[in-house]
Amino acid sequence: MDGVGGDNAGPNLLRVRQQPDHDEVERLNTSLRLTAQRDAEAAARRKAEYDAEQARKIKVFAPTQGTITSNFGPRWGTTHYGLDIANSIGTPIRSVMDGVVTDAGPASGFGLWVRIEHTDGTTAVYGHINSYAVREGQKVSAGQVIAQIGNRGISTGPHLHFEIWDQAGRKLDPLAWLQGHGVRIA
Repeated sequence: MDGVGGDNAGPNLLRVRQQPDHDEVERLNTSLRLTAQRDAEAAARRKAEYDAEQARKIKVFAPTQGTITSNFGPRWGTTHYGLDIANSIGTPIRSVMDGVVTDAGPASGFGLWVRIEHTDGTTAVYGHINSYAVREGQKVSAGQVIAQIGNRGISTGPHLHFEIWDQAGRKLDPLAWLQGHGVRIA
C-alpha cells in the first residue's frame, strides 16, 4: 500500500512532533532556575573561601618611608644586621606585623628602641628612634604607628635601623624578608 493510512507510511508522510505541555515547560524552567541557583551558591562559597584565605594571610607593612642608606651584611669591617632607612626626624615608624611589644625604651647603641614579637614568632627591632608611642606588653597591629625616626645612640644621621630575628634569635636580612612578604621600600 502506498499513500495514506497503512502500517507502512510512505515517504510523503510527515511526522509532527507534539509541543511540550505546560507542565513539562514548567519543570524545565524550574530545573534551569535550580541549576542557576546552585551555580550562584557555589560561586559565592568559592568567593567566601578565597576571601577567608586572604584574610588569614599575614599582613606586612613597610616599617617607614625613606631612602635605604645601608643594607644587611658587611660594613666597616663588621656585620651590619639591619636595614637603615633615612628620613627626617619625626617620620612615623609602623609595626610591620601584628604582635606584642617586648621592649620600648633605652637600648645600648640605639639610644631608644622598640622590639615587637610578631604572631609568626619573628621579632622586629626598631632602633635610633626619636620617641615611641607604645609600651612593653602592648598588642600592636600591622601598620600601627609605634615610634618616630630619630638620630639617637650611635648614629650618623636621622634614620631607622630595622632588624628581623627569626624564632631562634638569628638575624635575617630585613630587606629580603620584607620583599619576601611583598613589601617594597622606595
